[in-house]
Amino acid sequence: MKPARVIILSAALLAAGAAAFLAMKLTGRERVVQMQAETIVKKEPVINVLVAAASLPVGSRLTEESLRWQGFPENGIVEGFITEANRPQALAELKGAIVRMPIFEGEPVRAEKIADANGAIMSSLLPSGKRAVATEITVSTSAGGFILPNDRVDVIMVKKAEDGGYQTETILTNIRVLAIDQEVQEKDESKTVVGTTATLELTPEQAKVIAVAQQMADRLTLALRSVADAQEPDALVARHLLSGESNQATIQIIKSGVIQKLNNAASQQAQ
Repeated sequence: MKPARVIILSAALLAAGAAAFLAMKLTGRERVVQMQAETIVKKEPVINVLVAAASLPVGSRLTEESLRWQGFPENGIVEGFITEANRPQALAELKGAIVRMPIFEGEPVRAEKIADANGAIMSSLLPSGKRAVATEITVSTSAGGFILPNDRVDVIMVKKAEDGGYQTETILTNIRVLAIDQEVQEKDESKTVVGTTATLELTPEQAKVIAVAQQMADRLTLALRSVADAQEPDALVARHLLSGESNQATIQIIKSGVIQKLNNAASQQAQ
């Protein structure tokens, strides 16, 4: 090989080696810089929100021990939350307030779930426009005592017919039970409440219907509904009881153990 070619090849090899060395050195520095760089974590602002320190049943009164402040991310605050910024004295101000709907431990306390501390319990539990009406019950007329406060029921009127049979008619449907006797909540140690009076949540018209039915009926029976029906509207109201007109809807006549389905006009003709 000619000396000139040897010199050129050697120079090329030296240049390649120098380039590789520089590249490795620069890469090593970049790794060191990356390893030495600190990770910066940006902390989101936290706002104190008033929450329940324990599970609070319907009808209970708030105390300073049953409430506490808890930090919530600023972007997690929604309208209706009570914050330390907008109501710093809330622990003292809400002392004695009545719980209208169940509040669970750690749940933010909202104004719509509590009522004025100066109000009576039953009037505080009633939504606007509703009425509390009591009706007598027994074990046999209240699903064996398994009807509890906040359950939903149908109200069935039973009365004697002139021919000795019985007429039954559903006069109200999907009605909320406010209390059994003076219990407004289910007790942990008992899953049944055997009482003598059920207090129902009614509209003014429904209150008139049940008042008339109490005078007409030999017995009013409460039929327990599924909890899944809680969101359904109060569909049936026996308005004919208020006007004195006959009910054209289908009713049942029980005679000698045999159930006959007739409308009210037909039953009167049969009598």
